Amino acid sequence: MRLFTITRAAGVVPMLMIAGLAAQLGAADDTTALPASACASLQGMTIPAAAIGLETSGAEVQTAAMIAASASGNPNGEYCKVTGVVKPKNPSSPGLEFEVNLPASWNRRALQMGGGGYNGTLVTGLTGFTLQPATVDNPLKQGYVTLGSDGGHKSTAGFDGRFAMDDEALADFGKHSVKKTHDAAMVVIAKAYGRAPERFYFIGGSQGGHEALDAAARYHRDYDGVVAHYPAYNVTLLHLGSLNAGRAVYEGGGAAWLNPAKTKLITDAVYAKCDPLDGVTDGIVSHVKACNAAFDVKALRCANGADTGDACLSDAQLGAVAKISSDYTPGFAVAGMDRFPRWALLEGALFRERSNWGQVPQPSNPLSGKEPLLYTAGDQTAKFIITRNPSLDTMSFDPKQFKERVAWSASMMDVTDVSLEPFRAKGGKILMTHGTADDFITPHNSEAYYARQVQQFGQAGVDGFLRFYMIPGFGHGFGPFNTKFDSLTALRAWVEQGQAPKNLTAVDGNANANRSRPLCEWPKWPKFTGAAGTENSAASFTCVAP
Repeated sequence: MRLFTITRAAGVVPMLMIAGLAAQLGAADDTTALPASACASLQGMTIPAAAIGLETSGAEVQTAAMIAASASGNPNGEYCKVTGVVKPKNPSSPGLEFEVNLPASWNRRALQMGGGGYNGTLVTGLTGFTLQPATVDNPLKQGYVTLGSDGGHKSTAGFDGRFAMDDEALADFGKHSVKKTHDAAMVVIAKAYGRAPERFYFIGGSQGGHEALDAAARYHRDYDGVVAHYPAYNVTLLHLGSLNAGRAVYEGGGAAWLNPAKTKLITDAVYAKCDPLDGVTDGIVSHVKACNAAFDVKALRCANGADTGDACLSDAQLGAVAKISSDYTPGFAVAGMDRFPRWALLEGALFRERSNWGQVPQPSNPLSGKEPLLYTAGDQTAKFIITRNPSLDTMSFDPKQFKERVAWSASMMDVTDVSLEPFRAKGGKILMTHGTADDFITPHNSEAYYARQVQQFGQAGVDGFLRFYMIPGFGHGFGPFNTKFDSLTALRAWVEQGQAPKNLTAVDGNANANRSRPLCEWPKWPKFTGAAGTENSAASFTCVAP
């Protein structure tokens, strides 16, 4: 075996080439067929540490099997399913599991998919990409090599921070798994097809959106374009802000707690006042700025400020609402950000379903599983990442007492202040979205990231490589307007043909919704300008400035 360097459009990457592979890559054709013997030849393949651009002990392919197009439950056509593990540098640390899927007819492009939460579960790459419409074929079926990983550890669903007691596992989750997975996949692709991809893309949401920005900012040579949906780009500050919101409803020994009925009281009042402000009453708050001016939560105050039931809010509960809907300031900068933006509780976020205010008016330590999702995320980061104290009393945790540890955490997990300049300079493109109704990562967090790019590059500079869409009614992967659109096609057209996204539309993926909306480039929002009876058509809305 010999180690070669293969140059492609996305940069220079190390590549393990097995003897007998073609030395000349040749001119690009439309597709490349997977040789009949290629899949079986990958079984047991070893990848040396030198082929991966970060410290590891190498990698190995554990399984490689052809999946027939006729296989039960296979919507992806014929492909070779490859699984393997990138071995850690530290023998006591967990390995990184990855999967690479090689289509029988390859379009010479690769798509890496991101994870979610704290990761810990293998992203197979066999499903649709984040926000993919039901009418669009999976990328593997379209001819893309697809790939993903478990983020470098195994853990239970949701937020279980125990893995983060291991520095290498934490670094993999925070920033390294993207690169390790990419480089291992590049070796597999070259062995299978005898050539590197012409283009390499990344799509993800939430933590996967963070990983998309990691791909662009940290590993610009490896990627040509990324899509970052509702990205958790600043995990450390995000979780401190989450903890602040969770603790707000626990103040006063539970007097401030917002049970489901109280939460619904608030959001119903928001929609009653704000839904019509965009020109149509459709269950979506689109004109957020007007909503902020029109709605006053104090109108829901109980008589004398005492809690008299679910039809009003006590002064303690109004205090919690005020804290939740205000910026959080930890008292020092975290990766260049000195505040975390307000949550959208008074702007259309529902705080029901996955992200709510929990089932109990006071938290347990350790967690019982009945606490708010926001509190849970903050609790686990405070315990297992910042303080490394699993017995920490999170209700009394003061991040100002752990400034150095907070800074260290941010260096491991946050991409806030990592410049996109190298990615922009090489011609990379980014599509970024967020929903106004997101109740797990506030939409104002993505506004702050976008503003940071405008400050660095100027508006014209940003427009040349990044598009940001704020989507009314969309939450954290669900919501009143459950957004679906073909971001992969839009991204590819921009990267490969220079066709900047224009007049994009999204459909509502909710059952029987049958409606569409324009995707408006921030800071514009969609105003209803059509005739009565056309409310379900994107053509009846105009993107207008705030």
